[in-house]
Amino acid sequence: MESVELLVNVTPNETRIALVDTGILKEVHIERQAKRGIVGNIYKGRVTRVLPGMQSAFVDIGLEKAAFLHASDIVSHTECVDENEKKQFIVKDIAELVREGQDIVVQVVKDPLGTKGARLTTDITLPSRYLVFMPENSHVGVSQRIESEAERGRLKELVLPLCDELGGFIIRTAAEGATEEDLKQDADFLKRLWRKVMERRGKYPTRSMLYGELALTQRVLRDFIGAGLEKIRIDSKLCFTDVKQFTEEFMPTLTDKLVLYSGSQPLFDVYGVETAIQTALDTRVNLKSGGYLIIEQTEAMTTIDINTGAFVGHRNLEETIFNTNIEATKAIAQQLQLRNLGGIIIIDFIDMQTEEHRARVLESLQEALSKDRVKTSVNGFTQLGLVEMTRKRTRESLEHVLCGECPACKGRGRVKTVETVCYEIMREIIRVHHLFSSEQFVVYASRAVADYLINEESHGLVAELEVFIGKQIQIKTEVFYHQEQFDVVVM
Repeated sequence: MESVELLVNVTPNETRIALVDTGILKEVHIERQAKRGIVGNIYKGRVTRVLPGMQSAFVDIGLEKAAFLHASDIVSHTECVDENEKKQFIVKDIAELVREGQDIVVQVVKDPLGTKGARLTTDITLPSRYLVFMPENSHVGVSQRIESEAERGRLKELVLPLCDELGGFIIRTAAEGATEEDLKQDADFLKRLWRKVMERRGKYPTRSMLYGELALTQRVLRDFIGAGLEKIRIDSKLCFTDVKQFTEEFMPTLTDKLVLYSGSQPLFDVYGVETAIQTALDTRVNLKSGGYLIIEQTEAMTTIDINTGAFVGHRNLEETIFNTNIEATKAIAQQLQLRNLGGIIIIDFIDMQTEEHRARVLESLQEALSKDRVKTSVNGFTQLGLVEMTRKRTRESLEHVLCGECPACKGRGRVKTVETVCYEIMREIIRVHHLFSSEQFVVYASRAVADYLINEESHGLVAELEVFIGKQIQIKTEVFYHQEQFDVVVM
C-alpha cells in the first residue's frame, strides 16, 4: 500500500521539506532565509511623491527605502490581452493616475537593490501551481509555452467556468495535462487568498503588508494539495502552528494530516532522508542487482550511463543486460525527480541486440516517468543507441542548491597529477630565471607535490635543474595549498 508523506525539518534560517513515497525519498525542497526576497508581496502603501518628468511615483510601503512605481505599471493585466489591444494601449500621464497622499495597493515585482528601492505594480497577480489569479479581470489567458491548440482549448474550457466577479486566471505551463479537479483546487485556493487580502485591506493601516509570498512549507502544501498526502510531519512547534493556521484558512482538508514530530532522533534521520540526500550528490548510483548508474550534470545537459557491474544474471548475457536496463529505468526516474535535473538528458543504456528489448526498456522508462509531477518528454533511441529526453526546469537542481564550484579543479571534476604539477613548477622556475636576476628560488607547494620534489626518486629532477640554471632551489611545504597550487619566489 502506497504511503505519501511530507517531512518538514526546520532549523534557524533554513527549512527543508522531503516528499517520501512508500519509504523512498522522491523530492527535496530547500529554502534559506538569506535567499528570500520580497517579490510577490502585496502592500497597502501611500504615494509620497509624484515625478511627472520621470512618469513615476515613490510609494512608502513601510520599508527602509521608498518603493518605485512607474506609470506603465499602473495597468490591468496587459500580459493577457489580445496583441491588437496591446498596440492600442497608451500609458496615461502619471499625474492622472496617482496623487500625493493617496493610499494604494501594490505588489513588489523587483527586490530593493543597493540604493534603489523596490519596484512596484498595481497589476496584482497571485500564483499557484497551475494558475495565476488576476483580481477584477474576467479574462482567461493561456501560457504561450503550451503549444498544442487542442490542449490550450481544453484547459481554457475547464477554467472559464471558474472565473467570477472576483477575477480571472492565467493558465500556467505546468497545467498541461492537469485534470479538472487539479484546476478547481487551485482556483478555490487563490480565491480564498484574495478574499483574505481584501479583508486585510479594509482592516490594516497604511504601510502594512497585506500578503507575503508564501514560505516554503506553505508553497509546497499548495502544490501538493491533490497529491494524496497521508501525513505532514513537522519538527518545529512554531512552524507547526503557522502551517496549521494556514491550512485552516486555505486548505482545511489538510489540517487533520498535520503531525508535530517530537521524537528524540532528528526527523530526517528516522526516515533515512539525510543519507538519501548525500547519495543524491554522488555521481554513482548503485542498483540492487549489482549494476550502477553514472550521472553527470553539466551546463549543457545531463548524461546517464548504465553499467552491469557485478550483476551476471542467471541465464545469459543478453538477459543480464535487459534486466539491468529495466531496473535502471526506475532508478533514473527517481533520481531525475530527487536531483531535480532539467533540460536535455541523454541516457546510454547497455547495448541490446533485440528490438523487442529496446521497446520494453523505453516503455518501462516512460511508465516510471509518468509518476513525475514535472513534464517529461522521451524521444526514443537515436542511431547511436542513446535515449534522448527532456525534463522541464522548475527550480535549481539539488546539486546547484547544496554545492559550489570546487576551488581546486574549477568545476572540471579532475585535478592535475602530482607529477604534472612538478613539471609545471620546473618550467616556471626556468621562465622566472630568464626574467629576473636572483641567487636562489624558493618553491611553496602542497604536501604531496613538495614530498614528490624532495624525495629520493625525483631528487635528480631538482638537482639537474639547479645545475641547468646555476641556482639553488629550496622546496617548502605549504599545508593549506591544494594540489595544483604553488608559488615560485625569487630570493
